[in-house]
Amino acid sequence: MSRGLPLLLLWSSPAWAHSPLSGEAGLPVWLAALLLGMLWALYLAGCRRVAPGGASLALFHVTLLITALTLFGPLDELAETSASAHMVQHMLMMVVIAPLLVLVRPLPQYQAAFGGSRHLLRPLLRGARFPMAMALLHALVVWGWHVPVLYRWALHNEWVHVLEHACFLISAGLLWWAVLRSSLRGTPAALVALLFTLMQTGFLGALLTFSDRSFYGDARSVADQQLAGLLMWVMGGLPYLVASAWCGWRWWRRMQPA
Repeated sequence: MSRGLPLLLLWSSPAWAHSPLSGEAGLPVWLAALLLGMLWALYLAGCRRVAPGGASLALFHVTLLITALTLFGPLDELAETSASAHMVQHMLMMVVIAPLLVLVRPLPQYQAAFGGSRHLLRPLLRGARFPMAMALLHALVVWGWHVPVLYRWALHNEWVHVLEHACFLISAGLLWWAVLRSSLRGTPAALVALLFTLMQTGFLGALLTFSDRSFYGDARSVADQQLAGLLMWVMGGLPYLVASAWCGWRWWRRMQPA
C-alpha cells in the first residue's frame, strides 16, 4: 500500500490548478512533482535494505504528504493572489516540513537506495556542521525572496517559483540539520543560530506587519500583507522558540557536574 502513495496523491487532486494532472500545470510543476515522487520511491526502495522504525516510516509519509499538499494543493493557487497564503506556504516549508524531514533521518534509506554511496550528500553534510553558517545562508534566502522584485518574479514565472520553493526547503533543511543533529559540544552554536534566525525572521515579519503600504503590488492589500507578517512572526517564531528551549536544556545538562 505504501508504495502507491505518490501515485495516489497525484491522482487524488485533478481539480487543483497546480496539480500536475490538472491540465493547467506547466513543465516546472511536472518536474517538481516527478522529483517528489522519485524521492518518495527511492526512500521506499531503501527501506527494503535498511528498515526504518515504524514511527519514522509513518512520519516520512506524513511529511511528504504535507509537502505535496503545500506545493501542489489549493494553497499554492491561493498564494498567487494572497500574501498571507503565500506566507503560510513558506512557513510550512521552513518550520514544519524541513524539521520533520530531519527528524525522520532518511539518509540511511537513501544511501541504501544508491548502493551505500555518500558522495552526493557529503558536501551538504559538511556545510551543516556549522550552524551559524547555515543560519546566514537561510537568512539570505528568506530576505532575498521577499525582495519585491524577486517575490513578484516568482509569482509570474513557474520556473522561478519552483526555484524559490527549492531554496526555502534546502536552506531550511540544512539549518535544521545543523541544529537538530548537533553534538553536545555544538549546542551553543546551534542555539545562537536559532536565536539569530528567530530575530531576523521576526524583524522581517514586523516590517511586513507595521508597513502602511503594500510591498508586493496593488493586487495585495496592506491588511493581507500585515496578516502575512503576523504569520511569520508567530507561526514562524514558535518552532524556533521550542528548538531554542531544547538547545538551552541540552546546554544546561552539559554544564552539570558528572
